[in-house]
Amino acid sequence: MAVHRQHMRRRRRQMLDEVRISRRVIRDRLNPLEEYSDDEIFDRYRFRPATIQYILDSIAPSIVHNTAKNCALPPTLQLLTCLRFLATGAYHRLVGDSIGVSETTTGRCCRSVTDSIITNLLKNSITFPTGNCAREIKQQFLAVAGFPNVLGCVDGTFIRIIAPSENEPDYVNRKGFHSLNVQAVCDAKYKITSICAKWPGSVHDSRIWRESAMCQQFENGVHSGFLLGDSGYPCKRYLMTPFLNQSTAHQQRFNTSLCKTRVMVEQTFGILKRRFSCLQGVLRTDPNQATKYGIACAILHNIGIDRGDVVDSTQDLDKVQLRGGNGNIIVAGDGVNIRNHIVDTYFT
Repeated sequence: MAVHRQHMRRRRRQMLDEVRISRRVIRDRLNPLEEYSDDEIFDRYRFRPATIQYILDSIAPSIVHNTAKNCALPPTLQLLTCLRFLATGAYHRLVGDSIGVSETTTGRCCRSVTDSIITNLLKNSITFPTGNCAREIKQQFLAVAGFPNVLGCVDGTFIRIIAPSENEPDYVNRKGFHSLNVQAVCDAKYKITSICAKWPGSVHDSRIWRESAMCQQFENGVHSGFLLGDSGYPCKRYLMTPFLNQSTAHQQRFNTSLCKTRVMVEQTFGILKRRFSCLQGVLRTDPNQATKYGIACAILHNIGIDRGDVVDSTQDLDKVQLRGGNGNIIVAGDGVNIRNHIVDTYFT
């Protein structure tokens, strides 16, 4: 009798499995590259097909799934899923519905593609200028507002995140919301040449700079030239900041030139966040993954500029105000003497 009941249970389970298999639905996944025009693809994914193919060629080997299962998501759709999320910042379920994949699959795509972008493209996409490239950038910055010997502009920006489960107070910034404080250096073409995205929102810009690899390089004399920063940064021999109390017309001209040049980093952040709306809203993930999203967006931003696949860089940039900074000036080293020398030499 017991054997009969066991047999019947196995038979019922088998029948249920057969019903589930017969009801299985395979979604018809849309390939947007075949359905939309170039402009429509750009509106949805922030890149045109040629650039998407360039990115795909660089990362495809690392996101191919070695599986015997049917209907594995191809690298093209994995990349488009991630780009759609970065472009909109929408919930994974909504992003997945637009392509025909599940919410869970969308999350996995975003994480794996982001990791692949950082692994395969970071080294060649975000590089600080040296040699002839540095000389060209100095000439480009000089043409902006007459400030000499500039290699880049440095500043920080907040990227909102949800409250993390660990060290939650550290991520509350001076504006009262949870965020990362992302520091970046840009060149005269709005390209990001250095980025540090790991710090909590409560950490001050000057500390992020002091502990960054870029600061150590300048301290050790690796680079010859200036960075321009606001008054939240220390005035160093390689880092020029504005005068807080302008006592002469020469100092005023110095400040005007510095601010007109330095505002390019704020404009860079504006272009970056306008292109990747996930950085404007709230990243609903942990700080580690939010850091990866920020770096991946910076890499893709530079790729777009290199390939001429850009958002209009002049749109709304007049809304970015020239400002002196967010803290008291910190005088160190011989930065003040060098700043005075620049005033006497170039702005008298």
